[in-house]
Amino acid sequence: MQTRGRTQKKAMEEKKRLDIEFKTTVIRLFKNILKKAYKINETYEDMKREQLEIIRDQLEIKNTLSEIKNIIQSPKNKLEDRKNQDKDLEHKEPEDTPLQKQEDKRIQKVEDSVRNLWDNFKRTNIRIMGIPEEEREQNTERILEEIVTEHFPHLGKEIDLQVQEAHRTPNQRNPKRTTPRHIIIKIPRAKDKERILTC
Repeated sequence: MQTRGRTQKKAMEEKKRLDIEFKTTVIRLFKNILKKAYKINETYEDMKREQLEIIRDQLEIKNTLSEIKNIIQSPKNKLEDRKNQDKDLEHKEPEDTPLQKQEDKRIQKVEDSVRNLWDNFKRTNIRIMGIPEEEREQNTERILEEIVTEHFPHLGKEIDLQVQEAHRTPNQRNPKRTTPRHIIIKIPRAKDKERILTC
């Protein structure tokens, strides 16, 4: 009877131990499941935030595109708005100070001188067309002199032809093009150009 009681006691203790181990294992498993669930939830929240940012960016792009379309499609309205803005600015503009007036005059002088220089620069160019490219390629500077002496001998004696620069345009030859490139010749005086062209 005593042995029977001991075996029952041992069986009860073993049962308790197994029960505790089982509960511990189940609790550990639940903790792991909860941790994974929290991680999944965090990942979901991050993805949700990123998706909201993407949607915000897309809306911003869409708004920008619609603004650009409005600007492109309604230039007349925009022009009128700009005119109205200009009128508003004209009304709001304070009187020019003497320093501002001086600066405006100086800017105007610089713009005029740049315009004059550009006009003078372009005014002295002569364009010669139809000269084959294989011939006289080494002496593009002498082409004008040869043409003037050949066709206008009296003018060649009156004018001292000085060529500042001569080159073909465009710079590179196009093999598909059958006509020769033009020659641009720059001479120092616009008067000489006018005399050559009037002959």
